[in-house]
Amino acid sequence: MNEQQLTPRQIVHELDRFIVGQDEAKKAVAIALRNRYRRSRVGDNLRDEIIPKNILMIGPTGVGKTEIARRLSRLVCAPFIKVEATKFTEVGYVGRDVESIVRDLTENAVRMVRKEHEERVMPRARVLAEERLSDILAHGPKKSQPAGNPLDFLLGKQKEHQPSSEEVTALARRKEDIRQQLMRGEIEDTELELEVEEEAPTLEVGGSSISLGDMMGNMMPRRTRMRHVKVRDARRILTDQEAAKLIDSDAVQEEAVRRTEQNGIVFIDEIDKIASSSNAHGPDVSREGVQRDILPIVEGCTVNTKYGAVKTDHMLFIAAGAFHVSKVSDLIPELQGRFPVHVKLKSLTKEDFKQIMTVPENALTKQYQALLAVDKVMLTFEDSAIDAIAEAACNANENAEDIGARRLHAIFEQLLEDVLFNAGDENMPPFDLNLDDAYVNEHLKGENRPKDIRKFIL
Repeated sequence: MNEQQLTPRQIVHELDRFIVGQDEAKKAVAIALRNRYRRSRVGDNLRDEIIPKNILMIGPTGVGKTEIARRLSRLVCAPFIKVEATKFTEVGYVGRDVESIVRDLTENAVRMVRKEHEERVMPRARVLAEERLSDILAHGPKKSQPAGNPLDFLLGKQKEHQPSSEEVTALARRKEDIRQQLMRGEIEDTELELEVEEEAPTLEVGGSSISLGDMMGNMMPRRTRMRHVKVRDARRILTDQEAAKLIDSDAVQEEAVRRTEQNGIVFIDEIDKIASSSNAHGPDVSREGVQRDILPIVEGCTVNTKYGAVKTDHMLFIAAGAFHVSKVSDLIPELQGRFPVHVKLKSLTKEDFKQIMTVPENALTKQYQALLAVDKVMLTFEDSAIDAIAEAACNANENAEDIGARRLHAIFEQLLEDVLFNAGDENMPPFDLNLDDAYVNEHLKGENRPKDIRKFIL
């Protein structure tokens, strides 16, 4: 969807389709996204001066921090990358380099733009692929050429067979017959030999994969090999090859770099894990080093990628952390200043859990209904079952570690373990399963009930 068509209120409405609650965080990201469109309409004299207001989300795990950022990027088709701050180490130590964030984000943008360009030329690519496929089938398998004088081959004097007019007419008639068979889908299972390019080997450097072909500047010729494939697979391979020929790679890369710089969204998770107190020693020193390495990326710098220099000045950075042990003030002041918008996400309540199971388009209840319907099990949930599951999730999060909405995954697996195991068995006929509060309480066996803490009170 185009950013121009989305007001902050519409952005929040779209996020509400998948994420329950957390209105403060949704409002903050909606404003940040709309400000990027507003900036694009500002005059040239001020446009470069307006920088995005990066966001720091504070809240326990499983309450929607990552999902808000991910859905936001899908909403506007923006380049997006999620990274964990703990994966990076200070320069000079073994670990990922923070600049790889920008390189990986640019790779995502290139894939996104290339896919868009391929979709535009796909109708033409299908026609060309069909032509090539009928040509390959009409000629039959390649025949080895008789050995000749090697000197003739080097001098380009090898003789080629010149088909007669009758052979040309017969070949054209055969190609037309094959084209008609392809259109009717009559020879989809026919096997043929197809020449395909081999992917260049890759090298792992600092946690990132680098193609050796790119390192050599594509100076080495592409290696090919023959594959035995069916017609349906050959059509797909040839269509992809033709689409790749029709798009302008330079235009794709230029557009990808532009989108990365202007629309890129970087989500840095677990940023609280690299926070350290001011009087810390030992490993905490390295944590502060990671913060100082991240700082230039967030402040705005230029990172060299294989697609050219990429500036980070106008990327939107969203950081998130639970901050159970550390505090936001434990981050270095410079990094705190680059995340001026702080939003707190609340722990989930019983009502939140009930909405999570019923309101979103991808609700867990709908997912399990779809999964079991494959094995002819019609699953339904009564309101009493939804209420009992929500209460169990709240109690489990209070009694053990608070893992937010992820607690529902554990409870659903516990509730439906026997059904998921037996469904699909040849001896198991189709049946309807209606879940109520009695079923939930029986299968949870009181494990997620509230604990009696009176004995701990003095």
